[in-house]
Amino acid sequence: MNSDAEQATGGSADRRVETLLERMTLTEKAAQLGSVNAEELLDDDGELDEDAVDDHLSGGIGHLTRIGGEGSLSPRAAAETTNRLQEYLREETRLGVPAIPHEECLSGYMGPEGTTFPQTLGMASTWSPDLMEEVTTTIRSQLEAIGTAHALSPVLDVARDLRWGRVEETFGEDPYLVAAMACGYVDGLQGDGDGISATLKHFAGHGAGEGGKNRSSVNVGRRELRETHLFPFEAAVHTANAESVMNAYHDIDGIPSAADEWLLTDVLRGEWGFDGTVVSDYYSVEFLRSEHGVAADEEEAGRMAVEAGVDVELPYTDCYGEHLVSAVESGDLAEETVDAAARRVLTAKARKGLLPGGDPTVDADAAADPFGTDEADELTTRAARESMTLLKNEGDLLPLDDVGSVAVVGPKADDVQEMMGDYAYAAHYPEEEVELDATTPLDAIDARGAEHGFDVRHERGCTTTGPDTDGFDAARDAAADADVTVAFVGARSAVDFSDSDRERVNQPSVATSGEGCDVVDLDLPGVQGDLLRHVHGTDTPLVVVLVSGKPHSVEWVAEEVPAVVHAWLPGERGGEGVASVLFGEQNPAGHLPVSIPKSVGQLPVHYNRKPNTANEEYVYTDSDPLYPFGHGLSYTEFAYGDLSLSVDELAPAGTVTAEVTVENAGDRAGRDVVQLYARAENPDQARPVQELVGFERVDLEAGESARVSFEVDASQLAYHDRDMDLTVEEGPYEFRVGHSAADVATSAGVEVTGTKEVPATGRTYFAETDVETDE
Repeated sequence: MNSDAEQATGGSADRRVETLLERMTLTEKAAQLGSVNAEELLDDDGELDEDAVDDHLSGGIGHLTRIGGEGSLSPRAAAETTNRLQEYLREETRLGVPAIPHEECLSGYMGPEGTTFPQTLGMASTWSPDLMEEVTTTIRSQLEAIGTAHALSPVLDVARDLRWGRVEETFGEDPYLVAAMACGYVDGLQGDGDGISATLKHFAGHGAGEGGKNRSSVNVGRRELRETHLFPFEAAVHTANAESVMNAYHDIDGIPSAADEWLLTDVLRGEWGFDGTVVSDYYSVEFLRSEHGVAADEEEAGRMAVEAGVDVELPYTDCYGEHLVSAVESGDLAEETVDAAARRVLTAKARKGLLPGGDPTVDADAAADPFGTDEADELTTRAARESMTLLKNEGDLLPLDDVGSVAVVGPKADDVQEMMGDYAYAAHYPEEEVELDATTPLDAIDARGAEHGFDVRHERGCTTTGPDTDGFDAARDAAADADVTVAFVGARSAVDFSDSDRERVNQPSVATSGEGCDVVDLDLPGVQGDLLRHVHGTDTPLVVVLVSGKPHSVEWVAEEVPAVVHAWLPGERGGEGVASVLFGEQNPAGHLPVSIPKSVGQLPVHYNRKPNTANEEYVYTDSDPLYPFGHGLSYTEFAYGDLSLSVDELAPAGTVTAEVTVENAGDRAGRDVVQLYARAENPDQARPVQELVGFERVDLEAGESARVSFEVDASQLAYHDRDMDLTVEEGPYEFRVGHSAADVATSAGVEVTGTKEVPATGRTYFAETDVETDE
């Protein structure tokens, strides 16, 4: 270590940060706000380009962008390469400040050999923050092994327009469920603060773009913005101590998020007290110039973003760096603004042991140890099983018992990539040869056929998006000769629907779900719907399995097909998850995190609309969804007793305990999700017809019952009054317990006795739950 670096190694973390800032030149401070990606540093063989390293790192750097994932490096090579870059920064730069290496990990580390778990919408269907935490704890171990300190997940966008390709990346339509699942994600990734920094994205309202398009303008009122789209972020900042936030691409009412000081500074830092770093979504700073047109050039874009509160430009330095230096020197940007951002970046580095004097390297010999383990395999298998959501089961067709033959049809039955979400490595890099140790549904059904002695015949029938129907008759023949047909259909997921893809729209490789893959309808793509009708024309019972991150409008399937399962994008052991439910090894327990419409024209169809929107009907259809939020069937039945409340009158700063008994009234063990909703009966403004305020998963043996209690703080009933103050309003409220948002089993009322503004530090985000099983 050189002598300049040695002078910044002593004292407390805060003192060391200040010492570094005092010693840094303006250029060095600006460098801490920049980044460089693997493409710039690696040659075509994946080796470091030493000249490029000198060019990009000699003055220091803030972040290293996706060295392992973008570089397509094995875990060992990723660790070795990251070590060499950190050693360069420590030994060859004036102040010896290491970088923050970051990766993507939405459904698992997005790099070679990373375990791929179910995509986020599938994880949301488990309604289990604890399971989410287990998954991200495993992800954390893989990221730490390759030298990563920061991850660009989770997604907290609230999905209301299902045309948006990134719905699959979200935890669904409800801000409470999104917040709860996101907190589980952050807790597992960050651990006790010594793990991987989680990044909450996309801040904010990214799921509400015009036309369901990925980067289009968002136009929502400030009340809806706060109560729906900001709520999950606020909850994760306050209850999970998330260490990073990423701005969104779009503008809100004309103000691009990357240049929104009110959003990134006044609200995030001022109101919420967030003390972490804000990182830009990739290229979003430059988009202030090229897409939004609010900046004349790169220098103005950089100045606008850093003044608004964006600390780090990703994925590489384009508008920061020398442009910020020039802006300061010309008097257009205050150096104190650069100092404030650099201070936050250095503080983040201090938290991860990435200041001079520490060792930023990892053991490359052990880098592969957390990858491909039996424990990770078991966990992704369990997550896939628990995400399976049974939508319909007419005549108890499922589980399949004593079948002599099964016909397996559809383009999603035997394609490993079809199991993956858009931020899985195999889907993000579809043009590369990616070897995957994965199980398709056909693999899993074949294995059970061999074990239990039934025949399996497979006919694909068609591709996901192509027009070819030549395989229809073979699929129909297979169905006609079988005891049951299982059809696997859905949208293909990937990233960035390019112009060349548009020219090949009838080809099987085109994605219709994922980032940049927004659609104008929610039908099954290609001729898959026609394939289902063709095989449904036989006398053989049909089971439809939707293997898709898209909640498809399949009204005729819901009406005519006896059994429907939503498997989402279940990850590398998705086949096991599907087969375990089909053959009764797993009692399905998934519940919908979104409302599925009968057609795209019903949107918006989320359960917590305001009364006029929820009740007004169309000429040709009502406003009820095809399947409601929270819906999910089981192979057993759950019965609820009466809901009781601990008080009849609730003080505006008090709590109420809601209790209900749930009984497994069937003949096999199962898991239920008890859902608690609340509504204001006579509010002083138009309010949602009901809102989720608590939920709990309950495992019960046949005939067993449990008492489930929810302690609800009055602040959970608060909403923003006409002055935009968060306030608990007096008046009557109703609590409801339901099997879904549309299937209310029991309810009870309480009177809030006064009106009281919720203090800034006095908000409770989640109900406390307790389960007491009857002996």
